[in-house]
Amino acid sequence: MADAFSSSSETVLQRVVDVTVTTHAPVEKLEELYQIKKTCDFISEHQFQKVALQFPDELLVDSIAIAAEIERKTNARPFILGDTSYGSCCVDEVAAEHVGAGCLVHYGAACLSPSRRLPLIYVFERRAVDLQRCSAAFRELHPDTQSHTVILYDVNYAHSIDDLLTILLPEYPNLVGSELVVEGEQCYSHGRTKGRQDDNKQLINLFGRQFSLKSGLSITDYSMFYVGQEGATLRNFMMTWNRCSFSSFDPVTMTGRTESISINRALMKRYYAIERAKDANVVGILVGTLGVADYLAIIQQLKETIRAAGKKCYMFAMGKLNVPKLANFLEIDIFVLIACPENSLLDSSEFYKPVVTPFEMELACNRKREWSEEYVTDFRRLLPGGQSHVPLAEQQEDDQTDVSLITGSLRRLDLMSSEPAASAFGSSVVLRNQTLTVASTNSAACFLAERSWRGLEQKLGETAVVKAVEGRRGIAIAYEEEGTSA
Repeated sequence: MADAFSSSSETVLQRVVDVTVTTHAPVEKLEELYQIKKTCDFISEHQFQKVALQFPDELLVDSIAIAAEIERKTNARPFILGDTSYGSCCVDEVAAEHVGAGCLVHYGAACLSPSRRLPLIYVFERRAVDLQRCSAAFRELHPDTQSHTVILYDVNYAHSIDDLLTILLPEYPNLVGSELVVEGEQCYSHGRTKGRQDDNKQLINLFGRQFSLKSGLSITDYSMFYVGQEGATLRNFMMTWNRCSFSSFDPVTMTGRTESISINRALMKRYYAIERAKDANVVGILVGTLGVADYLAIIQQLKETIRAAGKKCYMFAMGKLNVPKLANFLEIDIFVLIACPENSLLDSSEFYKPVVTPFEMELACNRKREWSEEYVTDFRRLLPGGQSHVPLAEQQEDDQTDVSLITGSLRRLDLMSSEPAASAFGSSVVLRNQTLTVASTNSAACFLAERSWRGLEQKLGETAVVKAVEGRRGIAIAYEEEGTSA
């Protein structure tokens, strides 16, 4: 097995760890579940010398056995990647590049967001589906055999969808199956889905799924049937196609249901977050991915949009988010998260400050973008050339204001567009116009100046001089002088 440390770090730390090979799956099932032969064929064909194997936490138990098989059947040195920097559904290309990998194999659930740095193979889990119960649940939920329905699914159930369509298509002629299509990458463990083809079909390609609509129909004329468990993938679909009715079949509990979550209520929660974004003066841009293509482009576009709206912005890269991390930045009024579509819809109810998506921030800052029934979770669609791109409104000389729906106070639009180059009133107060006599520029520096505590201070002459004393020895969990507890 390849050493997990690069040659440059071997002088700093090198140790050998004895590991017993244990697997969650039976050894004879590893080939079927993890497509080892196809993976080895791809590695050998391109003669990769180093291969990064990315596993989610729940599959790490099988990682050593899989890596050993790949190393035995190829000349490549495998490196196991665990505890990914961001969501496990995203490709961790940064970690793969740290070990100099020539390609990356991503195992388990995936958001299928396009990545462009390394050759990539997706190997999905082949989770079992009871096709008889699934088809029976579909018939119960869709009694009209002439209804137009699209079958969506979690990637781990992709291998069963063709068989499901074979059962249902004779009864439901308007049934459409979606196909997994990833930009420029290879997806193993799934086949091409079957469905009725139409010469004048309208092709929908979103979130790594592709399906065609019948001529003359739109997406709102279709209902959605999802095979998989409740989670981020289903929520992402429902927010995007929020005018379509959804039903689902859970292969674990083997039950079908009509999705009863109030999507309008969910959308109104997001609209409230947009109003908070409009009130914000200081915005924190959270970099939640380093692997999704075009993440740098959306960062730059967000900076320009936020500054054009007269707001200050700061950028943070902190890996997986949690409440204590974001609580360190009290001067930030609102955060905008740049992540894959499935991780963008973060429930920020426990956070001290709201966390919004790039689409919601654009709604708050770009006057040309209007609130409608469209909801965009894929930030790549907001970029120039994307289906949902809206250029920034041109700066106007006329002052424009609106009223906050949360605080009821008057808000000034495009503060930066009319800000003078220099002000005789200093940096914290700027003369605007007769409508708004003065405006406070609430930046992080101003926040720090107003705070009662400011961190470490020198306090010269106020601290008594003492001799250096010996500190504690050991590690924080058990210092030597503390002894052991009974």
